[in-house]
Amino acid sequence: MAGCFGLLAIADFLLRSGKPDFGSCFFDLYHRSFDENNSLSENTALTALPKLYLKKNEERRLGAGHLWVYSNEVDTKKTPLKSLEPGSSVALYSQRGIFCGNAYVNPQSLICARVFSFRDDQALDKDLLIMRINAAVELRDSLYDFPAYRLIHGEGDLLPGLVVDRYDSALVVQISTAGMQAVESEVIEALVECINPSSIHVRSTSAVREIEGLDSREETVVGTLPEVVQIKENGLLFDVQILKGQKTGWFYDHRENRKLLQRYCQGKRVLDAYSYLGAWGINALAGGAREVVAIDSSQTACDGAVHNAKLNQFDAKYSVVKSDVAEYLAKLKDSSEKFDVIVLDPPAFIQRAKDKRNGTEKYRKINSLATKLLSKNGLLVSASCSHHLTDSDLQRVMLQSARSAGCGLQVLARGHQGPDHPVHAAIPETEYLKAIFARLVR
Repeated sequence: MAGCFGLLAIADFLLRSGKPDFGSCFFDLYHRSFDENNSLSENTALTALPKLYLKKNEERRLGAGHLWVYSNEVDTKKTPLKSLEPGSSVALYSQRGIFCGNAYVNPQSLICARVFSFRDDQALDKDLLIMRINAAVELRDSLYDFPAYRLIHGEGDLLPGLVVDRYDSALVVQISTAGMQAVESEVIEALVECINPSSIHVRSTSAVREIEGLDSREETVVGTLPEVVQIKENGLLFDVQILKGQKTGWFYDHRENRKLLQRYCQGKRVLDAYSYLGAWGINALAGGAREVVAIDSSQTACDGAVHNAKLNQFDAKYSVVKSDVAEYLAKLKDSSEKFDVIVLDPPAFIQRAKDKRNGTEKYRKINSLATKLLSKNGLLVSASCSHHLTDSDLQRVMLQSARSAGCGLQVLARGHQGPDHPVHAAIPETEYLKAIFARLVR
C-alpha cells in the first residue's frame, strides 16, 4: 500500500511539472495497484451510480486528495452534466476509465461535484456518516474536557457541505450543499446514534445554499432546543442563545487564540472590537486585564456579553458600547483614550475573490484606526476569517497601519483555527482563520 502512495506523489509531481504523459503513466500504475488491493476498477465499482467522466488529466487534483470537481473539468460530451439531478451521487472516472472517487453533484454550481469517498464501495449513507462522525467525536473528545466544540467541519472531516456544532447535549446542524441536503434525514439519524443528543437544531441559512439552488431552512428536528445553552471555554463559562445568535451560535474557531491572549493582558486596559458575546474580552480579564471595553453593533450581542462577564464575576471591570466599530474607533481617535491591547475580530470582509480589493481596504481602515488608539508599545491582535486574505496579506495591512502611525511592528505570535476545525491538507480553502499578535514599537 505504501508503494501506491509513493506512485501517487510521483504522478502528481510529474503532472504539475509539465510532464503529463509520464504523470499519466504513474497514475495508471497507482490505480492498477489500487485495483489489485481494493478493487477500484470500472467493472467492480458501484454499478448503481451513474458515471461522470472528467476531461484529460483533470483527475490529478483528485489524485492528490482534493475533494472538488469544477464544471469545466467534466467531459460533458461523454457524460452531460446537466442531465444529472442536483444532490445525486455519481462515480467519477478519468478520461481513461480509471475510477477516481464517489461524489455528489450539482450541475448548477461551479463546484459541480464533491467527493465523499475514494472507495468504490462506499455510498453517502447512514453507515458512512456514522463512521465519519465517530472519528470526529474521537478527535474532539481527546482535545477538550467539555463537549462544546465544532463536531463536523465539512471537508476537514471528509463530509463536504456539513457543519455541526456541539453545545453539550444540544447540536446545531448547518447544511450548505444539495448533496448533503439530500441525506439530511440520514445525517440526523447518524447524529442521534453517535451522540444521543437531547436536541438537534437545523440552521441551514448560509448564502452558499442560494448558489446550490436551495432555500434557507431552520427547524428543531429532535427534542426541544433550550433557550440558553452553557459552554465552557478555557475554564470560563458562557451562556449562548442559539436562536438569537449569529451563524450556529458561537465561534469555536478562535478558542486557542483567545487562550493565547491571556498571557499578554496582565494589568492591561483592553479594547475588544466586534465583541459578540464577549469571548475575547472575558478571556483577557481571565488573564489579568484591569479593564475591558467591548464594542459591537448588535444590542443582543452586547446584552449577552454583559451577562457573560457577570457570569464569570468580571462585571466590575467590563463595559460594552453598542456602535458600529469603525465609527466608534474614529470617534475615539479624537479623544485622549488609549488602550494597551486592542483586539480586532471582524466578520469576513472578503466573501469572494473579486471582493478582495474592497475588503482589504476595510481591514486596512480598522487596523489603521486601532493603531492610533494604542498606548506606547501596545499590542494589536488582528484577526480575519476571510480565506482570500492570506496571513501575509493581513501582516502587510498591519505593517502599513503601524508605519502610518510612525511605529514599527513586532510580530509576537500567529494564531489559526483550532483543531476542532481541521484543515484538509489537499484543500487550501479549508484553512481560513488567522490572527496576528503584534507589538507596535514607537
